[in-house]
Amino acid sequence: MDKMIVTVFDSEKQAYEGERALREMHDEGSIVLYAMAVIAKEPNGKVIIKQSADQGPAGTVLGAATGALVGLLGGPAGVVAGAAAGTLGGSLFDLANVGVGADFLDDVSQFLRPGKAAVVAEIEEQWVIPLDSRMEDLGGTVFRRSRSDVVDAQFERDAAALRSDVDQLNAELKDASGKNRAKLQAKAEAARQRLESVKSKARSRAESLKKEADAKIKSLKEQAAKAHGDMKGHFEQRAAEVKADYEERSMELGQAFASGTIIM
Repeated sequence: MDKMIVTVFDSEKQAYEGERALREMHDEGSIVLYAMAVIAKEPNGKVIIKQSADQGPAGTVLGAATGALVGLLGGPAGVVAGAAAGTLGGSLFDLANVGVGADFLDDVSQFLRPGKAAVVAEIEEQWVIPLDSRMEDLGGTVFRRSRSDVVDAQFERDAAALRSDVDQLNAELKDASGKNRAKLQAKAEAARQRLESVKSKARSRAESLKKEADAKIKSLKEQAAKAHGDMKGHFEQRAAEVKADYEERSMELGQAFASGTIIM
């Protein structure tokens, strides 16, 4: 239920009304608003940030995914096309880090024409109708996608593949000599450096996830404190789910940056 939302409007005025509506829905307890930004697409096709707003005291932590999505929407047309075709490594990583697919970026980019504006937000919602109805009444078209954690799995796969390469090179080094040994040592060193790079990124990712999970749990508990009945239980349950999800993902990332043995 952690989702990226992009609501496209025909004008900036409507987009600001949409931004206010999201804040009101957060205050009412019908959604949890983690972070959002108002953007506009200029006649030349450039996307600019009109207003960036982080919700709550930990908003700068939770605004990372929203900011990354805005950056992708604001990139050149080739970024969108390349990401959709799977040809741009950097763009694909950014998409995976945001937790959405290239098709989502493509759908939004095609609808976000020059002269239009949008509200980009990361939210928690239990039902889609309340937000959709509110945005449609303001003239907005809503695009949403649940966030996934494909980046974490990729780190683990990359680390496993590199460890396999290192193990093979270590085995060959035992019987190598002369020039062949020197070549193998160079390859082993290059593989070690790539592995260390992946491990470092996985470690940084785990630290970011910890900050993000703590901030989300805090926001959910704040909403639970204001809510009553079923909604109170919903927010409390969601906070527990976020905690459990973080612990599982942290354990998986731990396997990616666990120490490996390299013989030189």
